[in-house]
Order: sequence, then C-alpha cells, then structure tokens
Amino acid sequence: MVIAGGDSKQALLAKLRESNIELNAFAEAIFEHDRFVPGDVPVEYETVELTVHDLGFESGATMPEIIAAGARLGLAPCPLELAVYLRLAMPDQAEGHWGQPETRHTAPPGAITVISPPLAEDDTVPKGFYLRKIKGVLWLRGYVSDATHVLRPGNHLIFCKS
Repeated sequence: MVIAGGDSKQALLAKLRESNIELNAFAEAIFEHDRFVPGDVPVEYETVELTVHDLGFESGATMPEIIAAGARLGLAPCPLELAVYLRLAMPDQAEGHWGQPETRHTAPPGAITVISPPLAEDDTVPKGFYLRKIKGVLWLRGYVSDATHVLRPGNHLIFCKS
C-alpha cells in the first residue's frame, strides 16, 4: 500500500531532494508540464509488481498490449504522481547498474516502469516515470516512447489493483 496525493509539485520535488533522489531531464520535463497535476487529497493505492513475461508475453509487448493484459487481470494504470511516492517508498531498490551493459531505447537493467496514462499523446513528450538505482543513487527517471515500442519480457512493471 502506498499513499499518494496532498502534495504540490514543489513539495514533491522538495521531498525528492531531501531523500537525495535524482531526476533526469525527462522527469524534470514531466514536473514542468501543465498536465502533471498532483492530487489534492491523499489516496491509498495497492500496487502489484510483475514483468512483461508475467503478463503472458514471451517476446515482449507494446504499452497498449501491456495495459490491456493488465486490465484482464484486474490491474489498472497508476496515477502518474504515484511514481514519485513509490520512489520515496522504495529506498532499498536493487542495484541495476553494476556489471550490466549500457542500454539505449529500452528499459535499463533493474528499472521498474510505473504503468500510468501518458502525460500527452505527442511522442516527444515524456510518457511517464521509471524507478532505478544506479551506482547506489536512487533515480526517478522519465521516459519517451511511442505506442509501437516493445518492452522486453524481463522488464519490471508496477500496476495498481483496480
């Protein structure tokens, strides 16, 4: 269970800074976007972490396919702001960098993508957040992708229970 809401963008950014959590440029762009509006009232969410393979995709899947498969299991996309609260609530996330190859245009090793409705349909606008620990540093990172991007079977995801 994670409680999200009741904090302004500025308060969330302050909490991230106080917790020594880093943001990439895409995460900063999400915070700056006028459509990213944190909820006024705290709400409790039950989340589920699983992989793309756990959803039945042996060769990977696109985000629309992942969301549809999650819905069949009673899972729903999370509010975008929930990723911030999850990052704050998961300081012991496993390291995802040491001994792993560099990646481009795909979720890096150890990343956990928080499934949420896209901030905008424009493929140049960051779609959402993922959580990562790199060389001991916690990150809240934004990502850009389009509806045809295929997530690998081993990619970790977080959904909300419906």
